[in-house]
Amino acid sequence: MRLEQHLRERRDVHPLLVPYVTGGLGSEWPAVVEAVAAAGADAIEVGIPFSDPVMDGRTIQEASQRALEIGTTPATIVAELGRLDLDVPLVVMTYFNPVHHAGLERFAASLAAAGVDGAIIPDLPLDELDGWEASAAAAGVETVLLAAPTTPEDRLHAICERSRGFVYGVALMGVTGERTRLAARALEMGRRLKAVTDLPVLLGVGISNPEQAVAAAGSADGVIVGSALVARLLRGGGPDEAYAFVAELRAALDAAGS
Repeated sequence: MRLEQHLRERRDVHPLLVPYVTGGLGSEWPAVVEAVAAAGADAIEVGIPFSDPVMDGRTIQEASQRALEIGTTPATIVAELGRLDLDVPLVVMTYFNPVHHAGLERFAASLAAAGVDGAIIPDLPLDELDGWEASAAAAGVETVLLAAPTTPEDRLHAICERSRGFVYGVALMGVTGERTRLAARALEMGRRLKAVTDLPVLLGVGISNPEQAVAAAGSADGVIVGSALVARLLRGGGPDEAYAFVAELRAALDAAGS
């Protein structure tokens, strides 16, 4: 399944919804991925825990730490993903250290063999992308790049030209985490990206509830929702609660897009 092609097709139907699930967070995490797919996700982002997650806030840091403490590794997560039977694309999010440790070509090939369609590596700068970009492209894995509110226009164009799958618009400055209100810059970020690219544009970071998701999707093609879902899992919620939350987001986005 091709990530970009799938999202291009789905954005013509409704605003896009991509939930984030921390890989390795308890034995039920693969069932959580299946549940959010069944609830209406257009793609699913799966985090591969790392001990120094510079982009992640307290919620996802705690989830990653719990997963690491029970022995989760990048290899075990990728292997589990390979056993899932889903009808939506999978995207992994991790940091460059585990990718470098595994070897760029080997890691990209392992993702492709597991049926993973895309990868997000937020600490890999655009200027240092070449090695990974080539390895990922050779394996058929689409590399999703991020753009922040402070990204200047010339660099924004460069990011959009090299991103594959979609462009990840960071809705606010700072780390991931739930917020009580949508950042004022979120809508501007969506508009800036839509003005320079035809790639699917998804906004993430700080989008925490259906109302915020609808507002953010109004200036983009859709949203990524992570910490709000992971927080429910940390409190003991399992596949059923994950399904209910994502279904609520899906219903709100569908109603707004109709």
